[in-house]
Amino acid sequence: MAKEHLDPKIHTDRLSLYYGEKQALREISIRLHTHKVTALIGPSGCGKSTFLRALNRMNDTIDGVRIDGAVVIDGVNIYAPGVNVVNLRKRVGMVFQRSNPFPKSIFDNVAYGPRLNGISDKKELEGIVERSLHGAALWDEVKDRLDSSALALSGGQQQRLCIARAIAVNPDILLMDEPCSALDPISTSKVEDLIEKLSDRYTIVIVTHNMQQAARVSDYTAFFYMGQLIEYNQTRQIFTAPEKKQTEDYITGRFG
Repeated sequence: MAKEHLDPKIHTDRLSLYYGEKQALREISIRLHTHKVTALIGPSGCGKSTFLRALNRMNDTIDGVRIDGAVVIDGVNIYAPGVNVVNLRKRVGMVFQRSNPFPKSIFDNVAYGPRLNGISDKKELEGIVERSLHGAALWDEVKDRLDSSALALSGGQQQRLCIARAIAVNPDILLMDEPCSALDPISTSKVEDLIEKLSDRYTIVIVTHNMQQAARVSDYTAFFYMGQLIEYNQTRQIFTAPEKKQTEDYITGRFG
């Protein structure tokens, strides 16, 4: 295995998060590897989406949130004073549970981020849009209707458009919060294939309720329960020989 795959792209050190008085994450320490897919699993309310949002400071938008510990990306604690959160979110893209295209054309959806970053040259934008749509395995389906409304796309196409929009600003990391939960099986399969291809270029962290999906798409799996990280290992190990009984009980359906 190449050395860069062993170096953590992201590591957290005793990360705790509070919503007011309620503690949602309890001293999470984990190392997430470069160009690998890490799945976060666990029952509803266990903290996995909260943890995901901590990796690009999306929780900052919620009143009363307090964070202890560190989230380190490429050697920099993203919660240190002076960190530029706008630049952080360019590097750490996010795809949400429900596709959320803007009520604009397909082209303008993908070009939105690059334009915000100051790119206005038409040819350059066209190149970025084409590359991003190719990267999201959507180009062949939409190349003849880039001026059409993104809202006219199917649910699966809209989700891949949101992935194209996320990668248009050249992130290093893609966070995905249940990206397939609202999709039909065929669309889910396309997004899963896409995740596998994208991991050659991006470090991907995906929250999923679907354990079969975690087993299919991820290299590593982290099992969360009641705000704690119970177990983290290579996915094959987690699903065939977990070390903790809680993990085994969850993946065999005894609870959750």
